[in-house]
Amino acid sequence: MYPQLFCIHFNECDPKKCSAIKLKKFNLVNFISKNDKKHKNAILLTPLTQNVITKQDRETILKYGLIVLDCSWKHLFEEKSVIYLNRRKLPPLIAANPINYGKWEKLSSVEALAASLYITDFSELGDEILSKFNWGKQFKLLNNFNKK
Repeated sequence: MYPQLFCIHFNECDPKKCSAIKLKKFNLVNFISKNDKKHKNAILLTPLTQNVITKQDRETILKYGLIVLDCSWKHLFEEKSVIYLNRRKLPPLIAANPINYGKWEKLSSVEALAASLYITDFSELGDEILSKFNWGKQFKLLNNFNKK
């Protein structure tokens, strides 16, 4: 059984380069409003927390879903208006996407989702969403997710 994946999309990026929009086209993620109270118990990925995602978050993700924010890092602090109970950040990871290749913690939405899925033992879904990008395997290699 796979968890539901959600995205709060701020429409700030080039739609042709946006990994979240591509995932939506493949029906792998659903876009939701930042004020969507229906998903308030889902895990929200944000660097604006001290809580790092762990395997212990697996059941919450399975029950309520996983949400990624798709917004510019320049506007990330505006995210404070998004109210969700379970906020998690990722450990330091290296981006493989063409825009931020090799940069620490500058992940695309698909990279953030995939990393969370690998960490919480949903590896098959992580592989599936990364398979839609020609650099997806490189993200997995750069961050040693092959060993997990």
